[in-house]
Amino acid sequence: MKILVLGGSGFIGSHVVDALLAAGHAVRVYDRAPERFRPTPAGVEFMQGEFGDTASLAEALADVDMVFHLVSTTVPSTANLDPIADVQGNLINTIRLMELMRAQGVERLLYLSSGGTVYGVPSADPVPETHPRNPVTSYGIVKVAIENYIRAEQHLHGLKPVILRPSNPYGPRQGHGGVQGVIGTFLWRVARGESMQLWGDGSIVRDFIHVRDLAALCLACAEQGITGTFNAGADEGRSIRQVLDEIAEVSGQSVDPEMKPGRAFDVPRVVLDVSAAKAATGWTPGISFRDGLAQTWDWVLAQKEAEG
Repeated sequence: MKILVLGGSGFIGSHVVDALLAAGHAVRVYDRAPERFRPTPAGVEFMQGEFGDTASLAEALADVDMVFHLVSTTVPSTANLDPIADVQGNLINTIRLMELMRAQGVERLLYLSSGGTVYGVPSADPVPETHPRNPVTSYGIVKVAIENYIRAEQHLHGLKPVILRPSNPYGPRQGHGGVQGVIGTFLWRVARGESMQLWGDGSIVRDFIHVRDLAALCLACAEQGITGTFNAGADEGRSIRQVLDEIAEVSGQSVDPEMKPGRAFDVPRVVLDVSAAKAATGWTPGISFRDGLAQTWDWVLAQKEAEG
């Protein structure tokens, strides 16, 4: 297949590109910039452009069999600061994307939604895909709206979508801006000897999936031609305090964050039920948290050394 990966230069996108290339697929990446941590991989056709540039996006859609929509112009914290920009940058641009796909006869779409925000405060543990979607943040509200528009496009115009709801991806090539990705942020700060902040008492529980496990699920969905909505998680939960303790063990360094008040948009516990994805594709998360954390720590150290 020839697959267009929107956001293929990003953290998740770069690993999805690796999985697609390794499986022998032709890959075109459309992103606002090349990858940050490495040169564009051999065999990738890279096109530079903004998600909202419909002319460039239409050009990128030419002659592709499937689109992987991995773009998000916001994260949960920034979306709440500017909900209008969240709607414009993500919802409206995704509707335009589907219009362009329809015009060019591209029927298959994989969209990364959010397993951590669309459910709101869960009433089930683990959380199945059938759980009511009651988001409490702009980020989650817009993700739900995009899901709904995708299903409308499926019903009205024959789109063949698969929607994945990832938990909290982590792994090599995750940035360290501090706005998203608690593991990446903490590891970089530990490596640099910088102070860090912990929002709340560390008791909130999250489901952390290694980015290569998520990429493997994306590949399986594409190759098997399935449609539907599936959670993508590690099948287990960890408190932030447990994560900090394991970071200390892997790094061999003291981890003593500054305690800050809890944030209203941080729900107490979200662990995803991934049995549907397993049953539909035969996929299963294969990288243990400790192994994944150690791999990520090694990568952070290598990047720090390269930076000098």
